[in-house]
Parts: sequence; structure tokens; C-alpha cells
Amino acid sequence: MDGRAWGSLPFVGMIMVVLAQAGNMVVMKMAMSDGINKYTMAFYCNALSSLALLPCPFIISRRSGSCPPLTFSVFRKIFLLALVGFASQMSGFVGIDYSSPVLGTALMNLIPAFTFILAIFSRMEKVNWKSSSSQAKLVGTIASILGAFLVTLYKGPPLHRSPLPPASVQPHRLLFVLSRQSNWILGGFLLAAEAFLMSSAIIVQAFILKNYPVVMNIMFYVMFFQTIFSGLLSFVIVREPQSWILKVDVGLIAILYSALVAGVFRLTLGIWCLKRTGPVFVSMFQPLGTVFAVVLGFIFLGEKLHIGSLIGATVIVMGFYAVVWGKSKEEEKAIEGSGVGESLASSSDKIPLLQDKASSV
Repeated sequence: MDGRAWGSLPFVGMIMVVLAQAGNMVVMKMAMSDGINKYTMAFYCNALSSLALLPCPFIISRRSGSCPPLTFSVFRKIFLLALVGFASQMSGFVGIDYSSPVLGTALMNLIPAFTFILAIFSRMEKVNWKSSSSQAKLVGTIASILGAFLVTLYKGPPLHRSPLPPASVQPHRLLFVLSRQSNWILGGFLLAAEAFLMSSAIIVQAFILKNYPVVMNIMFYVMFFQTIFSGLLSFVIVREPQSWILKVDVGLIAILYSALVAGVFRLTLGIWCLKRTGPVFVSMFQPLGTVFAVVLGFIFLGEKLHIGSLIGATVIVMGFYAVVWGKSKEEEKAIEGSGVGESLASSSDKIPLLQDKASSV
């Protein structure tokens, strides 16, 4: 394989990563609409991911003699990472159940903005308010948050109007519409909470990787703890024994897809792309998830795109690219000041797994 073909692999890989993320939201929505319990589905997904990642600690310890020891301090941080990841996962499951994959992928564009804010508070990010790059990141962060409120609170009419005239809407139908609107708003806030928790997980992961840079081992322990958390929650909430029975239907397909394709495969591929290209390149593909969700939702769920979702998603994407532009300008200045190799290394250490963690917890 020549250098040009090898260099194009991260581009193809990131398209597959984002497509897997959007597909995961669609199959989860299909499974929950078909009647599968969201809490038991989370447990089975985490358990299967843990099982798939189980060989990693043994293989890595054998092949790498320089693997650092897993200290109690690192273990505590991994436990915290798993707790934050589990809260993020449940917020996403419930949010998708109440809303749609289009809204879910639109709000995932909040992750760079939330990460930027948390990085400032954790002193991982330095801000010079007089520079254009810092101003762009600030404006982009505010625009992303405002766009999230817009896409959540204003659903708007569908782009394809219903053939029924307004006079034909009955009182009971009006109550149903109002109920669905409230569910949409609640789902939007839960999905925004998922994005915030994902950003928090990125910060926690950054601290872990400084002392224990063994990504696959970290992911195994995270999935193992999330299996325990989701199992305890499911045993407390789910009272019906039939909710635990798996059938050969869309629910089983969703569990297999979410655990293996959207979990293990996407995580591994995303990390590989990040190591080859850096966080800026990886993060630029996130808005494609909204496009994929619209297409997949229209094909498999029969969903309609609403004006509010379109306007809000546009504002979020504009803010997202403002943050990315500001970050890229800072990296260019760092490259000019300290050399290409040192700057790229510090950039990868500074914000590891910027967008890839959004897909893994």
C-alpha cells in the first residue's frame, strides 16, 4: 500500500466511526420502540463489551513488559470514569427513547464546547482573551449551547406537512401532541446532559492517561464497572421477568450492534485515527453524525426533519467549527514556536481522545 492510500485511511476510518455512532442511536430507537427495556439493554450491552475486551489485559501484559502498574490512585480514577460513563450512557438511552436520533446526534456537537469549558476549570486549557483563537472558541461555545437550547425547546413544524387540516385535530389528539412535545424537551435535556457527562469523562480520562496510558485496559475496567452499575440499576427498576428474556428480534440486533460495532470496533478504530491525526482532525467529523442520523432515521424509522432541528443543528455546527478553528490556530502557533514534532506530541497529551471518548462511554 503506497503512502497516499495509507494517509487516506484515517479519513475513511472517521467516516465509519461517525456512521457507527449514528447507526447506534437508530438501532437503539428501533429496539426501544419495539418494546425492549432500556435498562436491561444497557446491562447486556455493557456485559457483552466487557466480555469482548476481557482478553486485552492478559494480551497487553504479556506483549508489553513496560506496562505501568495499576495503582490504587489510578484505579479510583477509573472507577470514577466508569461512574460518569454509566450516567452518560443512561442519559443517552432515556433521551433517545423520548426524542429521536437526529436530536441525539445534533446535541453530540456540544461535546467540544463542554470540553473547552471544563478544560478551563481544570486548568488543562489556557485562554488568552485578547487572541482571535480564544475569542473564536468562546463565541463557538456560546453558539453551540444556544443552538442546543433552540433544537431542544423549539421543534417546529415538519418540513413535510401532514395532509390533515388543523381543524381535524381532536382534543385527545391535542393532548397526545402536547405530551410528545414535553417528552421531546425532556429527551433533549437528557441528551445535552449526556454530552456534558461525555466531556467530563474526557477530562477524567486525560488525568488517567498521564499515569496509565494503556487505553484498552482502561476501557475493559470501565466496561466491567458499567456492567455492575447497570446490573444493579436494572435489578432495582425492572420488575418484570420477561424484560430479561432476549429474543431473536431487533432488540438482540441492537444489543449486538451497540456492544460490538458501536462499542469495541468504533472505540478501537477511533483511537487509531486519533493517534495518527490528532484531536482536531477527529473532531471535525462529528457534524456528519447529524446527516447520517437524518438519512438512517428517514429510512428505518420514518422520521421527519423539523425546522427547529434544522436551524438549531446549523447553529451548533457553526459554533462547533468556530471552536475547532480556534483550537487549530493555537496549534499552528505552537508548531511555529516549538517545532512540529514537539507541538503534535503536546497536543495529543493535552486533550487525548477528544471525540473518541464521546463514542465509548
